Parts: sequence; C-alpha cells; structure tokens
Amino acid sequence: MNRPSESDLRRRGKVRRDRSAMPLAREDAAMGFHSASNSSNVRPAGGGHRLLLALALVGSTLTAASPVVAQRTPQQELAAFPRAPAGQTRWVIFLPHAADENALKVGVIIGRSMLVDCNRAMFSSRMEARTVKGWGYDYHVVTSVGQPASTLMACPNTAKTRQFVRSSDEPLLRYNSRLPLVIFAPNDVQVRYRIWKAGPEVMARSQN
Repeated sequence: MNRPSESDLRRRGKVRRDRSAMPLAREDAAMGFHSASNSSNVRPAGGGHRLLLALALVGSTLTAASPVVAQRTPQQELAAFPRAPAGQTRWVIFLPHAADENALKVGVIIGRSMLVDCNRAMFSSRMEARTVKGWGYDYHVVTSVGQPASTLMACPNTAKTRQFVRSSDEPLLRYNSRLPLVIFAPNDVQVRYRIWKAGPEVMARSQN
C-alpha cells in the first residue's frame, strides 16, 4: 500500500475532531520554510475532552515487503498525558511518519471565531511547553490570549461577518511522528496547524 509521495506535501490534508470538521482554509507561507499543508479550522464537538485527529500528507513509500505495525488507538497514545482541566480543551495532532522529519516543522496557529468588518483583526497569544512528570513527554499550554485589536480603516458598510481571526504568533514546533502533539487551550480558542518543509541549503555569498 503506497502512501503519498513527498510532492503531495503541498496538497490539502483532512482534519477531523470527534468526527466533525469544517473545510480547510489555505494560509500563505511567509517564512523560510515552505507550507506543506493547509491550516485547518475544526468545529468543536460535544461531550468530554475532544481530540483533533490530524492526518497530514508526508512523503514516504511502503513496499510490499514492509512489516505491518499494529496501530495504537488514540486512547493508548494519550494515556500518559493529563486531561483537560475545567475551562480548557485538549487538542491533539497525530503526525504520520516522514522520511526526513528533521526537515519539517509544525506551525501552531491559535485563533478565535469573531465578528469582524473590513478591518484586519488580530491578537497576541503565548504558548508554553510543559513536561509530563515521570514520562518526560512534552505538551504545550496556551497560557495567555490578548484582547483583539484591528486596523482603523473606514469600511464601505458596517456589516460584519464571522471569521477565523488568528494570533500574530505562530510557534514552530518539532515534527515528531512517534508522539502526539498535545495542546491545551481555553475553550473559546481554536487550534489550527500547518506543516512547514525546509528548502534546499543555499551557499551565502561572501563579500569584503
């Protein structure tokens, strides 16, 4: 069974959270990496703590002679991680194996669903790394979310539409398919992500 080739990194992946997902929304690359998958907006589902099952497309091929590895369930993968405390949601990203994971990064996008006009809205956020005691596994917590701000252009009308407003920060985290990427965030915050792939090395020009 063949997995997508490395060229498929730039195609859209499918994201689901408790069997409920909204369409993917494309975000433009703006850094020294190239965007390898589009960010995803996920609609919360009711009941308990909810999981974001992220299926990113990463280049790797399995031959017919490859050994079959037993699939671990999400419950088994998350057994060592704490549950979401009151007022927070636990978001989980499962990454598939990649041939060169050192060349990939996971860009985490923190956002809110807000009513906005023609002005560009934004806010700040802060995410900190924590460690599961006794296991040494890392997880991340959104510790602060700033008040929304926007530009002050005169809009042709006062109509507002509900849109995903993203934080001005996008931390790049290590790509590690061996462990789930666990993020705790306030209930009114949504988590999107995208995969970044490093380009080829380029020699810098020396100049006296």
